[in-house]
Amino acid sequence: MRLLRLPGVYAPQGDSQLLLDTLRELGVPPGARALDLFTGTGVVALATARLGARRVHAVDSSADAVLTTRRNARALRLPVVARQHDVRNLLGRPAHRFDLVTANPPYVPCPPPGTLPVTSVPARHRDRVGEHTWRAGPDGRDHLDALCATATRLLAPGGVLLLVHSEICDSRRTLRLLRAGGLRATVAARRVQRFGPVLHAQAAWLERRGLIRRGQREEELVVVRAQLPPTGEPREGACDGRR
Repeated sequence: MRLLRLPGVYAPQGDSQLLLDTLRELGVPPGARALDLFTGTGVVALATARLGARRVHAVDSSADAVLTTRRNARALRLPVVARQHDVRNLLGRPAHRFDLVTANPPYVPCPPPGTLPVTSVPARHRDRVGEHTWRAGPDGRDHLDALCATATRLLAPGGVLLLVHSEICDSRRTLRLLRAGGLRATVAARRVQRFGPVLHAQAAWLERRGLIRRGQREEELVVVRAQLPPTGEPREGACDGRR
């Protein structure tokens, strides 16, 4: 699927492909109401519509990403509606519930701006992709924790969240937080890939923080699948009266 991409919009990469592969393997409920967070070019939102969703709401904080997604949806004649929102603010007050939520949030751990020479990232990459598409705080979880805390309120009964991120920012924490919210959460897919330009530029800092092993230049990507049980079924971690 050839897509338009304006400058600064996140280009589909290995994480996008792993999420797409998992989405295709697990399928989309016919007529599903879907939400794609951090949509970028809209590649996952568009695939969700092609796989049978009735309507897909695509959200990104970048005006260029929203414009890119709208143009791609129009060109492909797919039922994708793109809106610009600060996703963290949106997560604080979700207005709707969805049968399927997909998310490829920024997840690269990084120090506060100005404390690390990000100029070590090749200039052609900095010009092509904005820092907002990857910068995610000192442990990479600025967006992940907010999403985990809100997932239960985003999903309709029986609804599913598919969330991709790197093992560098701790999939066990993701699973723990989602289960604490009552969701049935598992790792649905894994893939190892070489570091890209951003992680290579951050590698020494990541080593000092203990987030990667010395000399490590590969990361494992994971897709976490979390489901809100259908109405009437007990939620994960719910007390059933037994000790």
